[in-house]
Amino acid sequence: MIEKGKISASQIGKMMYLAVTPTAILSTPAITFNVAKQDMWISPIWALSGVVTVCIAFGFHKLYPGQNVIQACNRILGPVLGKAVGLVILLYYMYISGIMIREYGEFVVGSFLLHTPLLVISGSMVFICAIVVRSGVEIIARFAEMFIPIFTMLFLLLIVPLVPELQIQNMFPIMGEGIAPSISGAFVLQAWFSEFLTASFLIPFANQVDKLKKSIAISLLAVILTLVVTNLVTLLLLGNITGNYTYPFLIVARYINLSDFFTHLEALFMAIWVLGAFVKICVFFYTIALGTAQMMNLRDYQPIVFPVGFLLLLMSVWIAPNFQVLTHALSTSVVFSTLTVLVGIPAVLLCLAWISKRWGMK
Repeated sequence: MIEKGKISASQIGKMMYLAVTPTAILSTPAITFNVAKQDMWISPIWALSGVVTVCIAFGFHKLYPGQNVIQACNRILGPVLGKAVGLVILLYYMYISGIMIREYGEFVVGSFLLHTPLLVISGSMVFICAIVVRSGVEIIARFAEMFIPIFTMLFLLLIVPLVPELQIQNMFPIMGEGIAPSISGAFVLQAWFSEFLTASFLIPFANQVDKLKKSIAISLLAVILTLVVTNLVTLLLLGNITGNYTYPFLIVARYINLSDFFTHLEALFMAIWVLGAFVKICVFFYTIALGTAQMMNLRDYQPIVFPVGFLLLLMSVWIAPNFQVLTHALSTSVVFSTLTVLVGIPAVLLCLAWISKRWGMK
């Protein structure tokens, strides 16, 4: 076995929470508002792709215990076609990891370190993540477990002081144009919820299999609740100008002012983003390195970590000529491609596996 580490069910849930939430609270409020308007806070509730991908991950675990979706491809489709499909999935993981790294770099450079080259910011993060990924899944899980309380505390420090400033009338009329706008806004969010397929790569290392379903279900609900609160606070504070900002939640953090003393809390938002992005990039980086090693039948994934990191850095530069193009892609083409690769293909594979198993039993 390439990875011998063991992690708990609660650690997997925390890793999945931090693997989805950070980029979602950064990008989705503006994107969702442009589609759903005042119903943007309802959109995260329609997390259908999250439920589907969680079921797919457990479906593979039930049919092929101890194996992830990449390994299952070979069992279902054979060595040649299976490796081809597995390569498609891994390349897409590299693509969305490149998007994460680019988002991280653009946010830090555009909002805080204005004169620092983008490659320096992105490259330093990839290098640190590579060191952690080489250390194994247990180290990533411990980082996630350590960062969750900090992430939660900082998030609440941003939300609680704003409560007196929130304007409830900004959310009315609720579903004034019916349910369609909130569902349209939810369609964009499905790209983020589809990332729960990554649980398939973590489940084989669980030492508490009986608690896995509960832990990942809680993680999914926590992501939904976090996005509902983020969208609701942003809407109630900024109202109709929410869609005018690239990072509305950052503007919310800058709005906090308690007695002219407790101000300029955008640093807290940066801390939330950096901590969350670190764990998220580590989880996806590890998934790519592990899956590549398994597909190539290597004994160890560690030798390919730094080469994979270099490719991820190149991917972050290649994916878009500028951040405006990337932002537009996140609300259009990325949604369709993510649903295709992380939901559609695994769902078809699972159906084929189930039919194969039933046919074999007969």
